[in-house]
Amino acid sequence: MDAADGMLSGDPSAAQLSSNGTRTSPPRISPGGARPPESDARHCVLPCPRIKARGGERRERRARQGSAEVSDPSPRLWNVRFAVGKMAHGKQETWTVAVLLITLWLAQDALGKPQFPEQEKDPTFWNTWAQRSLRSALDLQELNKNMAKNLILFLGDGMGVPTITAARILKGQLLGQPGEETQLEMDKFPYVALSKTYNTNAQVPDSAGTATAYLCGVKANEGTLGVSAAAVRSQCNTTQGNEVTSILRWAKDAGKSVGIVTTTRVNHATPSAAYAHCVDRDWYSDGEMPQDALDTGCKDIARQLFENIPNIDVIMGGGRKYMYPKNTSDVEYPMDKKLNGTRRDGRNLVQEWENRMKGKRAHYVWNKSSLLSLNPSNVDCILGLFEPADMPYDLERNQDTDPSLTEMVDVANNILKKNPNGFYLLVEGGRIDHGHHDGKAKHALYETVEMDRAIGRAGLLTSTYDTLTVVTADHSHVFNFGGYTPRGNTIFGLAPMLSDIDQKPFTAILYGNGPGFKLVNGLRENVSTVNYEENNYQAQSAVPLRMETHGGEDVAIFAKGPMAHLLHGVKEQNYIPHAMAYAACIGQNKDHCRFYPNSALGTKPTVLPALLTLAWMVF
Repeated sequence: MDAADGMLSGDPSAAQLSSNGTRTSPPRISPGGARPPESDARHCVLPCPRIKARGGERRERRARQGSAEVSDPSPRLWNVRFAVGKMAHGKQETWTVAVLLITLWLAQDALGKPQFPEQEKDPTFWNTWAQRSLRSALDLQELNKNMAKNLILFLGDGMGVPTITAARILKGQLLGQPGEETQLEMDKFPYVALSKTYNTNAQVPDSAGTATAYLCGVKANEGTLGVSAAAVRSQCNTTQGNEVTSILRWAKDAGKSVGIVTTTRVNHATPSAAYAHCVDRDWYSDGEMPQDALDTGCKDIARQLFENIPNIDVIMGGGRKYMYPKNTSDVEYPMDKKLNGTRRDGRNLVQEWENRMKGKRAHYVWNKSSLLSLNPSNVDCILGLFEPADMPYDLERNQDTDPSLTEMVDVANNILKKNPNGFYLLVEGGRIDHGHHDGKAKHALYETVEMDRAIGRAGLLTSTYDTLTVVTADHSHVFNFGGYTPRGNTIFGLAPMLSDIDQKPFTAILYGNGPGFKLVNGLRENVSTVNYEENNYQAQSAVPLRMETHGGEDVAIFAKGPMAHLLHGVKEQNYIPHAMAYAACIGQNKDHCRFYPNSALGTKPTVLPALLTLAWMVF
């Protein structure tokens, strides 16, 4: 066996060893990006096309181009050239890594399955799919101009387009598919737009200023909630006179029921802009406020939740500790003092809410069993606080005590829909953002998949005849994935090449900055020595930061239902609530309602309960 046959490699960019052991350089991509023709099998990044695999099976492998090409297409040169190749440079690499990668190669090779469905080889498959999509697009020429009885806004905090794409792949792979061809629920929405997310004083925004935009219709400064750009962060005396109201308030004033469901604290940035007017997003309770702000008369956000719009029908999420007096033990974690109440004013906001709701069919719940035991038909108002702070990541959620986002949306919808005037519901998948900030892409993507499941559930419970549903994000993150990965590559897996700089593997998912920047002996960490598919793995980042940052690019808006066509093109983020309000004839947009001869408040098509239940079971 010669030197080339004796090395297993996944390094398409490493120098090659000839049969006599001398080192030769591989072909390089030209500075302009020109590559050798893909039909030339000698110049492919493995896996290469039509290679006879071990065991006699033949596998289709796409020819892909990387930072450099591999000149030997042998399948035995797959994943671990660096283990031996680096020895040629006089640098030792552990044989443990070599054995690991050889094992991975053998496992991959033994599967012998095609990298994409067999039907995709037939042009008829793609032509049929495209024609079906074309017919659906032609159907959109008949616009839905009904008046929206119900409004639902799904907000994926930090859910940029790369996050959506990666979550789509993950959803498919969880179903045993390659993943790329999968459709998220939001993918099925007929109208798509882009939202410009900048704050008035920030090119790359934060979640408070953006929430003010897509809920109140006014762009604002970063860190501020429910106030115009005339208000200055942390300066209490700039609050008065600069308050702006939200679409949740417009809906309530129009006689609709309203609700907030989130996986974060109910007084976190996104939900807070629906009801609060606060110059600092971090003033969760008076325990987090400076004394001068309290002396000036500013209110903490938790207090405003119950005082500004006192009759919000549905409130569900985390944030218990901000509602109770300082040092009050938490009902679920009584021994953990860090989770005790934080209020310095001694008020018990939960008890005050219960007192105010006496005589109404109102319920306070703090665990899943209490929530799901309720009959929504007999509930008019609900306050659900399931954790002292944020709710746990879905991958870590205690399924016996904490409800999923989908379960909360289900209950919320069934409570709100009883109002003949309709409802407005804000749903936040808030921990997508936290996963990215932590550099834990697996959490971020699973949170996105769960929010998409909640979108599907809401779709089953409503009708596009009278319900406008919008899905969007407040901002993006410096998250992405790449590396010429082959079709069906696990979204959390390695790229099929090594770096041509340090001859080490890298995961497809990477961050521009964040806590995943790690050096071992002054060099980039070799990810093959760690479990990069573990739930809390922090993907590598280019710049070291304790917390990864937001991204500044546009985010997507998906819409379906009455007047969904108003959400098209590239829009300022503050346009969103104006379009939604116009569809529902609330807020500033009432004059056109007289032109509706048959409003969506009348008779509408219904879905048989049995079919709905069956669909939910399948979903």
